[in-house]
Amino acid sequence: MATSTGPDPAADESSDRPAKRPRLDSNGEVSRGHRHIAAVILARGGSKGIPLKNIKMLAGVPLIGWVVRAAVDSKVFDSVWVSTDHDDIESVAKKCGARVHRRSAAVSKDTSTSLETLQEFSKLNPDVDVICNIQATSPCLHPHHLKEAVEMITKHGYQSVFSVVRRHHFRWQEVKNGVTSTTALNLNPAQRPRRQDWDGELCENGSFYFATKELIGQGILQGGKTAYFEMQPEYSVDIDVDIDWPVAEQRVLRYGYFGKDKPELLRLLLCNVSGCLTDGQVYMSAGAEEMLSVNSRDLTGISMLKKWGMEVILISSSENPVPKPLADKLSQKTGCELVHLTEQKQVEVERLMMKKKLAWEEVAYLGNDVPDVGCLNLAGLGAVPLDAPMVALNAAKYTCQNPAGRGAVRDFIEHILRLKERVSVEVENVKRPQLQSEEPSETS
Repeated sequence: MATSTGPDPAADESSDRPAKRPRLDSNGEVSRGHRHIAAVILARGGSKGIPLKNIKMLAGVPLIGWVVRAAVDSKVFDSVWVSTDHDDIESVAKKCGARVHRRSAAVSKDTSTSLETLQEFSKLNPDVDVICNIQATSPCLHPHHLKEAVEMITKHGYQSVFSVVRRHHFRWQEVKNGVTSTTALNLNPAQRPRRQDWDGELCENGSFYFATKELIGQGILQGGKTAYFEMQPEYSVDIDVDIDWPVAEQRVLRYGYFGKDKPELLRLLLCNVSGCLTDGQVYMSAGAEEMLSVNSRDLTGISMLKKWGMEVILISSSENPVPKPLADKLSQKTGCELVHLTEQKQVEVERLMMKKKLAWEEVAYLGNDVPDVGCLNLAGLGAVPLDAPMVALNAAKYTCQNPAGRGAVRDFIEHILRLKERVSVEVENVKRPQLQSEEPSETS
C-alpha cells in the first residue's frame, strides 16, 4: 500500500435508512465514534454489452454477490447498498445481504454518471458521512483490501482513497489529427529500462473509491487530502474492460473471496436423487419397467469426491420417492448409501448427522426445492442445480452451472474440491516460510 496527497481540486427510493451506531475495532473497542461509512455498489439494469451482467452467474455466484460479500464480511461498513433501477437486481442484492437504493429515472440513463448516482444517494441518506463506491465488475476484491483502505480514512485523516494497480506498460502517442509519427510518452527508447529496474506506473483499477459526502456534494470523487491504495495485479480484475467471462471465472476461482465457509471441515455430501442427480423424471420401458437416467459425469464426480475422503449419501424423500429396485441399483452403481426420508427433511437429516457425529458445518448439501430450504440454509455449503426454483436458489450459497441430471452434481463436487485444494495451497504457503526459518543455517 502507498499513499499520495494533493490539493483540493423527489425519487422512487427505498425507505431503508442507515442507523448510526458505535463501531468496534478488532479489539472490541469503539474505533471511530459515530461516523457512518457506507458501501454503495452501482448496478444499473441496462448493460449494453452483456444483458443484466451485474447478476449474471460467475463461478456459481451472481456478479454483484462477490463484492457484496467482500463488503459485508469486511465489517467496516455501517451499511452496504446496491444502487439499481431493476427489479431482478434488487432481488439478488437483498438475497446477498445488501440494502437497496432504488435510483430514480434521472440517474438511470445511458448517459448518467456514477457521481450523479452517488450524489442522489447522499442526498437521500444525509446521515452517511463517507461513501465507498465499489465497482460491481471487480469480483476479486477481498475484505482486507477494504479494511486497510478504511483505516486510511479513519486513522490517517484522508478525505478520499481509491484503488490502483502497478502496470509496467510503455505508452506511445496515438497517431491522429495530422500527426504522422508517434513518440514515447513514458520512456526513452534509447535507454529502455528492464522491468526489474523500473517501478512502473500506478493506474486506477476501478475496484473502489472512498470519498466524504462533502466531496461528493461538490462533484468530486478524488480531492482534498487524497491517497491511493495499491492492489496486486491478480486481484485487479475488471470484467467490464480487460477480461471475458470464461477467463474471469478462472481468475475468480483462483483469487476470488469465497467468504467465511470452511471447506476443509466438509466430511459429508448429502445429495437428493430426484431433481439433483436425476432430472426428476422416471422412465417406463416397453415392459413397464421403471428406469432412471443418471449422467456419467455425475457418477465420475462422486468417485472423485470419495477419493478425497468425503462420504456421499444419496437422499430419496416421500415427495419424490425412488422405487426400491431402482434405489438398490443406484446405490450399487454409485457405491453410495441411499437413505429414504419419510419425515421433514431437516429433522431426518439432523438425526442422520447425529448418528455420524457431524455438525452442519461439516455437511455439504445439494437440494432443489422448498423441502430443502432448511438444510440449504444450515449446511456448511449448500447448492442447487441451475434449474432450481427461486425459493431454493435464494437459500443456496452456490448455484451449479448445469441443470439437474445434466452435470449439476459434478459441478458442485468440482467446486468443493477447488475450495479444498485452495485451502491446502494456502496452508502449504503458510507452512513453507515457517519450515525455512526453522532450518539451521550453514556455516563455512
